[in-house]
Amino acid sequence: MFGAEANCTPIWVQAQFPIASRNCISKPRTCFLKNKPNPSSKLGETQNSFALSHSISDLTLQRRKKNYTYFSLNASAASVGSAEYAEEPATKVAFQTTLSLPSCSSSLSLLGTGFREKVFAIIGVKVYAVGLYVNPSVFSKLDSWNGRSAAEIQEDSSVFSSIFQAPLEKSLQIVLVRDVDGKTFWDALDDAISPRIKSPTPVDETALFTFHSIFQGRPLKKGTFIFLTWLDPSKMLVSVSSDGLIPSSVDATIESEHVASALFDVFFGEAPVSLSLKASVANGLATNLK
Repeated sequence: MFGAEANCTPIWVQAQFPIASRNCISKPRTCFLKNKPNPSSKLGETQNSFALSHSISDLTLQRRKKNYTYFSLNASAASVGSAEYAEEPATKVAFQTTLSLPSCSSSLSLLGTGFREKVFAIIGVKVYAVGLYVNPSVFSKLDSWNGRSAAEIQEDSSVFSSIFQAPLEKSLQIVLVRDVDGKTFWDALDDAISPRIKSPTPVDETALFTFHSIFQGRPLKKGTFIFLTWLDPSKMLVSVSSDGLIPSSVDATIESEHVASALFDVFFGEAPVSLSLKASVANGLATNLK
């Protein structure tokens, strides 16, 4: 297009309607030229400058007309260019502030974000970023915590129990920031869930087997989305999206209150796997319960 070799920076693209996932917007594209125009040709420089600015203007116009929503794993909220995103600081993952998920009766709102880190040979390695979304109606169920500080909310486990018990949707969005084998991911999750179920029933065992089968033998690449969505205290949906798009379908339904409750406790109980997530959600609650 420019008569020279060009380098493009890959981005993740999230559209409001299904489109083919690409690592780069093909036409028109803003690039950095390796070869400079002939400095002796002022006319050539002027024409190249005019064509490039025209290409950028056309691209901006196309984006506005099509109303695309862009998602970048490594972009801040400012660079995404929309107040509809919030960045998890440690991983730089940008989360949409509202989501519409399969089987949910209304849009869910982002309440807080955090990250999961594993320690290998005393070195901490970030595995995924995570955000909690809730049905905004849940705040009407938490009146007794109005005016509490974030520190008070974080120390009071009853507020998180009330969120879980409320018959309103809530969802965890997990975004992998490194490649993980599906078995490894499930084993780590199972190691956290199983001790929280003291005497598993046949229903619990079936639910755990279904949960396990989603990840068994499945490579989970960096950028994969995993949604764990509680419709009520005994029913949870699992959706996995490997293309960086919000899923439009459900991979499995987990129907066990013990399993659903144990998983929620993994993130919001007395010993959460992500302290940063619980602290961030506490801040979000304090802001919304003034």
